[in-house]
Amino acid sequence: MKHSKRTIFLVILLPIQYLLVQFLSQKPQWIERYYSNGIFPVISKIVRFLLGWIPFSFGDVLGFILIFIGLKKLYTLCVTKFKHFGYTILHFTAFLSVLFFSFYAFWGFNYFREPLAKNLGLQQSEYTTEQLYTTTQKIVLLLNESHLNITKNDTLEVQVPYSSGDIYKMAPEGFKELAKIYPQLSYTIPSIKSSIVSVVQSYNGTSGYLNPITGEAQVNYQIPKTGYPTTTCHEMAHQIGWAAENDANFVGFLASIYNKDRYFKYAGYRMAFQYCINELQKRDKQLASELKKSVHKGVFKDYKSSYLHWKQYDNPIEPYFKKGYNSYLKANNQVNGINSYSYVVDLLIAYFKN
Repeated sequence: MKHSKRTIFLVILLPIQYLLVQFLSQKPQWIERYYSNGIFPVISKIVRFLLGWIPFSFGDVLGFILIFIGLKKLYTLCVTKFKHFGYTILHFTAFLSVLFFSFYAFWGFNYFREPLAKNLGLQQSEYTTEQLYTTTQKIVLLLNESHLNITKNDTLEVQVPYSSGDIYKMAPEGFKELAKIYPQLSYTIPSIKSSIVSVVQSYNGTSGYLNPITGEAQVNYQIPKTGYPTTTCHEMAHQIGWAAENDANFVGFLASIYNKDRYFKYAGYRMAFQYCINELQKRDKQLASELKKSVHKGVFKDYKSSYLHWKQYDNPIEPYFKKGYNSYLKANNQVNGINSYSYVVDLLIAYFKN
């Protein structure tokens, strides 16, 4: 079979693209200036404008179509006893070339931008156990206050009355308030949707994800509602260019606590406490135990409900998925992989110190 010039060009282009990405990954100032604050905001707004109005996840549908085409090609190869194996591999490589370009052009270069702490003027540094304890104490006070503001009783569990659609509509309001202090965190043209593959996400242990090509923030609609606002805001943070998980976690926290809604505030402090107490537990179990005693019983009932929710989806495949995702993060400038999520703690300490 003859190969078109376009196919050959795309195949040759793949290694060139890879080398270019490796080169640019060492130039965070270039990425920050020309991509994250130049090209990307324009691209992301256009994509969200084109697809945001669609009520379902266009990215998920597109994924299903690609999987179907892939399985069909594989079936044809098997039936023909791999007669045109070389031809298929060449075209598959050309497809990978297009996918590689689309990923980095539409969003992926944000992995190599300057850290959020520098962007917001936060003094990020190695923190002591005392600093961690002090910050966690402050968060406990705010968490208890937000919990009591909802339940009026420190032993009651929070029950969120909103639907997923309600939360998607309310989430941008937090960014609107946040932008008054940090204009660089402004969010416009929403494109937030429930994922069609939420059941699959539950079994692989994920709460949400951003489709980097369609620009849609995808949320697992099965997750507990008390954590829904922060998950939604986390994915929205990815949409405005904060690719690193710890940065997206921190922006998600800010957008939640700056939201005027009390359930969003509770979700924000709930998430912050969970990360901080986990780190304190690693450093000093006694201090962590003492601090836990000051947290309202209703909050721990919420944590227990969340734990039991995720426990029902335990399966032997999940660890392998996490290993794959861990490798993906490490390949994109997050040397700590999945542990990058917990690096939000030093951002929280820097924020509360200010």
